[in-house]
Parts: sequence; C-alpha cells; structure tokens
Amino acid sequence: MQGFPVQNPAKTQRRADWISLIIAVLRFLVHSNLFISLATVSVAVTTILLANLPLKPLPLFIVFAATMFVYTVNRFTDIEEDKQNVPQRAAFTKRYGRYWLVTGTVLYIAAVGVAITFGLPGAAYLFLPLVVVLLYSVGGVKQLFLVKNLVVGLAWGAIPLGVGYYYGQLRSLEILFLFVYITTMITIAAVIFDIKDIEGDRAEGIPTVPNRFGPEWARISSLIATVVVAAAVVVLIAAGILSRRYLVVLAMNAYVCTYIPFATSDRGPLYYGFVVDGEHVFLMVIVLLTKWLVW
Repeated sequence: MQGFPVQNPAKTQRRADWISLIIAVLRFLVHSNLFISLATVSVAVTTILLANLPLKPLPLFIVFAATMFVYTVNRFTDIEEDKQNVPQRAAFTKRYGRYWLVTGTVLYIAAVGVAITFGLPGAAYLFLPLVVVLLYSVGGVKQLFLVKNLVVGLAWGAIPLGVGYYYGQLRSLEILFLFVYITTMITIAAVIFDIKDIEGDRAEGIPTVPNRFGPEWARISSLIATVVVAAAVVVLIAAGILSRRYLVVLAMNAYVCTYIPFATSDRGPLYYGFVVDGEHVFLMVIVLLTKWLVW
C-alpha cells in the first residue's frame, strides 16, 4: 500500500522563508512610500506613451520626488489615524519616518531646483504638492464628505496635466481625457481605501462613504462608477473622439472591478497599498506590452 508522500522539512522551511522575505519586501515598499511613488510615475509613463510623446527621465523624476514628499508628510499628519487603522505602518513611520521625510524633502527640493535652473515650463506648478499637503493634512478637507477623495483624485489627475504642460500639449484631447480618467479612477480607489479606515475615521470624526453608508454600499457604488467610466471610454472611441488605442485603459477598469469585491476592513495594508495602489502600475505594464506588440 502506497503511503502519503513525506514532505521535506528543509524544503518547506525554505519556501516559508522566501514567502516571508517577499512579504517583508512588499511591506517595506508600501510603508516607505516607494511603491506609491512608483505608481504615480507609472501614470506619467502611461500618459506619455498614450499621447505619443517621447519618454524622458526628468518629468518622471519630478513626479517621483513630489509623491515621495507629499505621502511621507501625510504619514506624519495621519499617524494617529494609522495607529487605529494601520498599526504596522504607524510603527514604521515612528521608527523610520524621519529618514524618509528627509529623503522626500531633499528629492522634492532637488526637483524644484532643477526645474527652476533649467527654466522648465510650469516650474511654478511644482509648488502644488505643498498646496495638496496643506489642504489634505492641515486644511481640514478630510472633514468634508467626499471632498478628501476628490482632492486625492485631482492630485493624481494633475500628473497627466503636468506631463502635458512639460511637453507643450496641455490642451490636447489625449491629455485632457487622461486627466479626467485618472481623476475619476483615483477618486473611486480613494472611496475603496476608506473601507479599511472605517474605525479610525469614525474615531476622528471623518465622514466617508463606508462609515456613512456601509462598506457593501461603498463597493457596489464603486463598481457601478467603474463600469460607467468604462462605458464612457467605449462611447468616446466609438464616436471617433478617441483613438482605438485608448481601449487599453479598459484593462484597468477590469482590474478595479476584480479587486473591489474583496475590499473589506480586515484586509491588510498589502492589499490596499499593493493590490489597489498597483492598478496604475498594472495599466502601465499593459500599455507597454500593447505598444511593443500592437501599435
């Protein structure tokens, strides 16, 4: 009689060690804001490729630096909420946050200095991240229902506008479409993000869709909004307003529709910080593959 296969304890331990290492690396990327900074860079890359503009490193560096600065400052201003909502991130901020704050500040100052030195168009707009920090973290917009979600959406939507300004294509249809699209999709993602923060937001008196109407309603309304956005994209392409290559953005709508049903309050920071925030990295990869294989 054939018995059950005997597992190799050493092999099992190595597998567990590799999984632990991968999780640790992902947590570091999320908590340090490196991943979210790369996500905003992916928005810039997607915009450049879809608008048929030449890929240059300087605008990508500027986006990375501004994001690192804004999100690191936000980690400090939101630390009390994070102690309730994301204790691991709060602990990381308390232990290592000052180093990342210095890094983000240095990068941001360097980006502003380079823009002014080289007389880049729209250099003055590099001070917008400071405005975002003040509005979101100090100005009290979080106390206004849906306003904080829209502020986050507009901040990300400003990336295509910044790309358009840099390349002298600010009023082009492609840039304006991506501004509206990114703003809308990030606003939807911000509503989903609030699901993990229900308890902390209630404690801080911050009104959100999940803590006012419940997480189920937040998921359903976000799914409906994502489908409506996808339908609008199809209509614009069918009407000949947008090129057919913009069908590629529907990949992100499909990605969002896939993760929304699983967005619950008990999901860890990796789900929201890596899976949800990874939607734009996913879109960039799809755009790169499409460009190389089809366009």
